[in-house]
Amino acid sequence: MEPAWRQQGRGRGRSSQEGQSERSRPPQKERDRPGAPAGVWGPGGRTKPTAPPDPPPAASVQSKFEEIRKSNQAAAQRLVESQLSSSSDEEDDDDLDDGEIDHKGGKTGKILASTFTTYTNQTGGDAAGLARTGQYVSDLFQSGALTCLICIASVKRTQPVWSCSSCFSLFHLPCIQKWARDSVFLVSSVTDEDFGQKQHPWPCPKCRAEYPPSATPNRYMCYCGKLQDPPADPWLAPHSCGSVCQKELKPSCGHTCLLLCHPGPCPPCPKMVSVSCMCSKAKPLPRRCSNKAWSCQQQCGKLLPCKQHSCTRPCHTECSPCPRVSVQKCVCGREKAERPCASPQWNCQQVCGSLLSCGNHTCEVVCHDGVCPPCPRSVSRTCPCGKTKSSLPCTEEVSPCGDTCDRPLSCGEHTCSMRCHRGSCETCRQEVEKECRCGKYRKRMPCHKEYLCDSKCPKTRSCQRHQCRRKCCPGNCPPCDQSCGRTLGCRNHKCPSGCHQGSCYPCPESVEVRCTCGSTVLVIPCGRERTTKPPRCKESCREPHRCHPGPCPPCRQTCLLALPGCSHTCPQPCHDLVLVKSQQVQLAGPWEQPTEPAFVKKALPCPPCQVPIPTTCFGEHEVSPVPCHRQGRFSCGRPCGRPLTCGNHDCSRECHLVTNGNKVHIFPSAHKKTHNCEVCEESCSKPRPAGCPHSCPLPCHPGDCPRCSQMIRQRCHCKISMLYVECTKLTSADEQTKVELGSCNNQCPKEVRTVDMQTFTLKCCLQGQ
Repeated sequence: MEPAWRQQGRGRGRSSQEGQSERSRPPQKERDRPGAPAGVWGPGGRTKPTAPPDPPPAASVQSKFEEIRKSNQAAAQRLVESQLSSSSDEEDDDDLDDGEIDHKGGKTGKILASTFTTYTNQTGGDAAGLARTGQYVSDLFQSGALTCLICIASVKRTQPVWSCSSCFSLFHLPCIQKWARDSVFLVSSVTDEDFGQKQHPWPCPKCRAEYPPSATPNRYMCYCGKLQDPPADPWLAPHSCGSVCQKELKPSCGHTCLLLCHPGPCPPCPKMVSVSCMCSKAKPLPRRCSNKAWSCQQQCGKLLPCKQHSCTRPCHTECSPCPRVSVQKCVCGREKAERPCASPQWNCQQVCGSLLSCGNHTCEVVCHDGVCPPCPRSVSRTCPCGKTKSSLPCTEEVSPCGDTCDRPLSCGEHTCSMRCHRGSCETCRQEVEKECRCGKYRKRMPCHKEYLCDSKCPKTRSCQRHQCRRKCCPGNCPPCDQSCGRTLGCRNHKCPSGCHQGSCYPCPESVEVRCTCGSTVLVIPCGRERTTKPPRCKESCREPHRCHPGPCPPCRQTCLLALPGCSHTCPQPCHDLVLVKSQQVQLAGPWEQPTEPAFVKKALPCPPCQVPIPTTCFGEHEVSPVPCHRQGRFSCGRPCGRPLTCGNHDCSRECHLVTNGNKVHIFPSAHKKTHNCEVCEESCSKPRPAGCPHSCPLPCHPGDCPRCSQMIRQRCHCKISMLYVECTKLTSADEQTKVELGSCNNQCPKEVRTVDMQTFTLKCCLQGQ
């Protein structure tokens, strides 16, 4: 069927003839150009001027309207057929409601029920005999189940088809017609000397059942053969006429099929008949016609062919040979032996030995019955060459006649040149000019030898692919002995047949296409698995939802597995199957293919526990929530603040853990010694006693500073001597003692000793100076 856009205007208000006439007209500008000669443009160009045509009558306008209307209707019908000829996958999608298969109550179920109603009415609702036929009908509505084995394409409901009467496979009508023509042509071209004179059968592509050339399909018929070109009715099985099948049932019982026109074999006969048992001893009973043979279980009692025993089997059709053993004589009566009663005739291995009628010779026949044959030497005999006859007694031998033998030799061309002799003649030794078997060379050689040359036959064998290459071939080249080995249409297997001419038979293998869960199976021809969708399934998937194509969506349930090292459970979504990038081995070059997929599904471990646990820092400055997997005391980042051993300063390190030996001090201030805190390296900054200008010589230390032992140099009151006084004595002395300490004890007249308390200096004032 051509697409709508290629149908040359059909269905658009004009016919193809109009389109051609439209194209044959000149351009509008040339026809309407001023000054152009008046005339009429026809298929051959401008013709002679004619009178202006009369306006068209009303009848022609009406016929034109009817023609356009019919063409539009035809285009609409083609559009509908193109929609109906969509793939079986789309048909199944339309027949299903909300993605569920409903063979019982849906559209497909109604079609199946209407097809089998007449049968089930006869059987009282029993559909056990419809299993095989029902499978063929169900495949019509199953995605990818119907495939033409010749072209490996789907069989659509609007395409003409042909059904094999042996295997009931469906083929496209053009495909099977071409297959039949090619098969007959190949057989005729190989076997017939007069090409096309004989009528050769053609085989079914699947079951190899042979059909005569007259059975080549040339019309699209329904399954039962009553209707040609059955219309695509959506409420009937595809390619069915909808009437009762009425084919003769097999095995033949006189009844016809009661189903509506259907694919596949007809079911067993459902009629009820009254029949007697197999031995005819019991009264007739009503039985199903397809299963009317029944046994009354009484003993048969018929006399067996051995004439000694009777049949002891229960009621049956034909008695089997006697299974017993008895003592029987051989044919000549000399020996006896135990043998099965079923074979009473047997021969011993003794020679008869009875005296013949001539009275001179004995019978040489092994164990026989009846009269012995006459003596073979008592009849008229001839000499060895057969030229002379004699009637001598059986006790005398016929001597050679002495003439030339002249019996034909084994070569078939010459006769024996020896004198009449007993026994066989010798081989022919005459030299003749012989032609080789292929007829290319000639040579003189003994007549009894065959002449074969060494030239090899250059002809092509019947497969039209390989040369004969047989030595001295006479022209009748043998069939090719190599295997075909060509890839079949399925692209999966190679042809197992011998090398042949023409197309290979379709792949006989079948492939199972399963749904995701594997419960529903669709059997399709090999090669269709890449384009066939998985069958729909009503079973449940691993999770509580229907079986579906493709991978399951990620699990959205919570993991809830017990986390290691704590009592909490994993709060993350399920991570048993997570798509992660695989670690692939680096390839040596672009010619290598990766051995593993880029992404694989793996079970990831549970993440660390993130439940917050209130925890105190090392220095007990704060209480903060810490993730469970990091549970334990922590540093808050603040200064430590613990008092150092000096007792004057605090630890300036970042919040840290303080231990004393193996014990952790939570309250280190309660202990005299603290470990892990820094050591104070500052100098002593405690205030000095009044009047002491020196600093403490010790580093920062607890308690009071030691007494200052440095010496202070000063002059005496009289300014004559330089005195050295210990700082502690000077700062701790009273006024009187300080005066005494500042005196040099020398005799100084008019000396005045004063003490300046503010500057702590001793001055000596001398009068008159």
